[in-house]
Amino acid sequence: MTGISLFDVIGPNMVGPSSSHTAGAVSMALLARKIFYKEEKTKEQLMKRVDFTLYGSFAKTHKGHGTDRALLGGILGFATDDLRIRDAFSYAGKEGLEYTFTLSEEKDVHPNTADMDITGKDGRHLFVRGISLGGGKVKIARLNQIEVDFTGEYSTLIVSQTDKQGVAAHITKCLSDCGVNIAFMRIFREEKGARAYTVVESDEKIPKTVTEGIKENPHIMDVTLL
Repeated sequence: MTGISLFDVIGPNMVGPSSSHTAGAVSMALLARKIFYKEEKTKEQLMKRVDFTLYGSFAKTHKGHGTDRALLGGILGFATDDLRIRDAFSYAGKEGLEYTFTLSEEKDVHPNTADMDITGKDGRHLFVRGISLGGGKVKIARLNQIEVDFTGEYSTLIVSQTDKQGVAAHITKCLSDCGVNIAFMRIFREEKGARAYTVVESDEKIPKTVTEGIKENPHIMDVTLL
């Protein structure tokens, strides 16, 4: 018999009428925020603008179910049960965050999909595609035009790299040296020898110290710990 968790039965604590259109939207945007900021942010590293593109049912019900406010709330760092989500537009204005919402008629995507194109005040750029799976659960399906697949439910390490021999071995050795047990590890790439992402998920908290060792490899461009 397949086990069913209490979360699967009652869903998440949340503001709004829909776990898919509200809680899921908050969760995917909150993940995008964490990926963008990585660590402590300075005033110069703050987000300047976020351009959202909504697909399928997200596009059809973005106002009725508050998906637009939910996405903006997640980008601002609000949790799924944060009452400030209702006034996300006002809070974004106070922070000087620019934003747009585009409704796409494209059919060849999951119906609960949102793209988040983030630009920082320092010129940094991040593109994230998130998908709401229901019950407040989500997955990240694309980072900077590379298709990926992770949920953020586990302690997650994201390594941006050039697809070269020995990089994966270097990452696993650094994790092993820090006593990290790998639950899942996958490499996503544009093509052989091009830019790639290694995503590692662990049942236990991945220590921040592991990132310094990983960065020592010359083919690694960036490391993010969620």
